Amino acid sequence: MRVLVQEAPFDLAEETARFAKGEGGSGAIVTFTGVVRDNDAGTLSAMEIEHYPGMTEKALREIAQQAVTRFKLQDALVIHRYGRLVPGEQIMMVATAARHRRHAFEAAEFLMDYLKSRAPFWKREITAEGEAWVAAKDEDEAALERW
Repeated sequence: MRVLVQEAPFDLAEETARFAKGEGGSGAIVTFTGVVRDNDAGTLSAMEIEHYPGMTEKALREIAQQAVTRFKLQDALVIHRYGRLVPGEQIMMVATAARHRRHAFEAAEFLMDYLKSRAPFWKREITAEGEAWVAAKDEDEAALERW
């Protein structure tokens, strides 16, 4: 299991290949990559993501370990970036490996729902009109509640 919180971009192909290497006992590998999107078609200049080093990594390791145990994973990977990101940049990646595809998919969704709603990151959107902190959304909380 690997958890990375980093400012630098990551190479999706390289991370996927590294994760998949040696997963001979797995019947399924699922990956998901989140990308910064401009919700208002052209108004987002950047998103700034802040976190508390140490606290964030600990929280992500704990949820990744929960996913490994709960979904009987062979392995899990979580990468989440911080700093200033522009629309189109990769913001996070989740990869799960399990003997059965259902467990790999469910674990990936579980991790993505946690990252979207509860992971200790603070996001600020920057537009031509100014800056605003991104508030939690009810649908993100509802997605996490199903687990």
